[in-house]
Amino acid sequence: MDLGTSNRRSYETWPLTADLSIAEETRLAEQVRLDALKSPAERNILGQFATPPHLARDIACLAADLLAGRMDRIRFLEPAVGSGCFYSALLHVIDHEQLESAKGIEMDPEFSKIADTIWRPFGLEVYGADFTMLEPPTLEKDKANLIIANPPYVRHHHLSRDDKIRLKSKLISQLGLNISGLAGLYCYFLLLSDAWLASEGLGIWLIPTEFMEVNYGSTVRQYLTDRVTLVRVHVFDRNEVQFHDALVSSAVVVLQKKRPKASHKVVLSTGSSLKNPETTTSIPVKTLNKARKWTNLLTDPKATQTGIEGQVTLRDLFIIKRGLATGANRFFILSRSEAAAKEIPEQFLKPILPSPRYLNNTIIEADSDGYPDLPNQKCLIDCDLPEFILEEKFPALAAYLQQGKSAGVHLGYLASRRTPWYRQEYRAPAPYLCTYMGRTSNNSRKLFRFIWNKSRALATNVYLLLYPKAFLADAFNRCEPLRSVIHDLLQNIDDSTLEHEGRAYGGGLQKLEPGELGRVPAEAIWETIREFTSISSLIQPTLFNND
Repeated sequence: MDLGTSNRRSYETWPLTADLSIAEETRLAEQVRLDALKSPAERNILGQFATPPHLARDIACLAADLLAGRMDRIRFLEPAVGSGCFYSALLHVIDHEQLESAKGIEMDPEFSKIADTIWRPFGLEVYGADFTMLEPPTLEKDKANLIIANPPYVRHHHLSRDDKIRLKSKLISQLGLNISGLAGLYCYFLLLSDAWLASEGLGIWLIPTEFMEVNYGSTVRQYLTDRVTLVRVHVFDRNEVQFHDALVSSAVVVLQKKRPKASHKVVLSTGSSLKNPETTTSIPVKTLNKARKWTNLLTDPKATQTGIEGQVTLRDLFIIKRGLATGANRFFILSRSEAAAKEIPEQFLKPILPSPRYLNNTIIEADSDGYPDLPNQKCLIDCDLPEFILEEKFPALAAYLQQGKSAGVHLGYLASRRTPWYRQEYRAPAPYLCTYMGRTSNNSRKLFRFIWNKSRALATNVYLLLYPKAFLADAFNRCEPLRSVIHDLLQNIDDSTLEHEGRAYGGGLQKLEPGELGRVPAEAIWETIREFTSISSLIQPTLFNND
């Protein structure tokens, strides 16, 4: 096993006179210094979010409790060691005689250097390397029996195509598991660590809760229920984020590397404190295995899914899509007065709704031009003519687009993939919209709002768009008052029902993706459609065609 260069020093040479408190104070100071060298945006791309010391200590205490009574000494591994917070915490809660070996891996050279300088005297071997690039040890005695990690929270769009191919290939080779390309780097860290963990070894992971509810977390959930014994999952209070610089809800996942017994139960707990949870329940692993969303089980241990098979849902009535993404709203979206001042021709402008925070009403009326009857109307630039024609026939628009090119707008991720770069993706005006996100702390309005759009305005991706399926559109044409009734029924969907299907983030933030909104039960809406029309016998055969 080649781990690169390390200054090796075993626990036998650990200086008993070394002061752990001074070492930890030094670590904290260096953590602050190194964090300041990068902007928040740079650290976001790298997924560098330091574990709070009190949380590291609680996790270390949990590890010590779980290892109590074991005859084998600790072989510790931290695959994203950073400045060494978990190793520091562990040293504060165990006797050094319990430690057989300790290894830390860190790809950031500055953090690797600091961790080595501070913790080498205390027995930690630090390797400057990318954990996912390394080959795991082949001998059982060389594998760790304790892994504690806060892996880098790198979103999938910050992973290159080559990295995704490499990581997916390695995962298939080592575990025979395939994973969605939408998975974040932390998923690969957790899964690839299986080959580094000894039989009966313990893994404790501080990771985002999103794996519990999103589709691309299904591989992680499968691994935790099928391949290892999942001991505990603790979900922190989502209104109290654990990381001051990251709006993400967190969970501590504890696993042991052994196959689960059929009768095994997993401890699920919630609350601000890992040591003193507010709620604790035991869930059969077979229940977790069947559950589509684990977060729903935190409030209802029997909630393996929403509704019952055959129940009508919103996706049976509507085609649901995200609003359009321009890639540069500040450039492509202008006030109508501003567009007129720039002499941009009306034929290249489309009305567009403002952000939900600027909408106080849930019914959008239209003016004589089809624009929303709102103050400060907005419009979207959308044109498919080539630039040389614009320069010849529409010089004002060409001049504005040239300003965008000078600012690099055409080089953006979305714009650079369009031809021409200023042509928007197609979206028809949607008669109904749902806000994409909301906060539980906002008591002034519903968590998610349904909006009836009577104008011809488009909407950006901060909205979900609901297009009636053919049978419902026909029903609207036959019975105009049905449009208002459906809007009222959509508004009356409980926040708890929508929250049950959506996903939660730190700070009370809740989000809904199109598929999640589509799973919301809609029996009341369906029955109303049947009452308002006389064609129910014709609707039923096509109702569950979810195109």
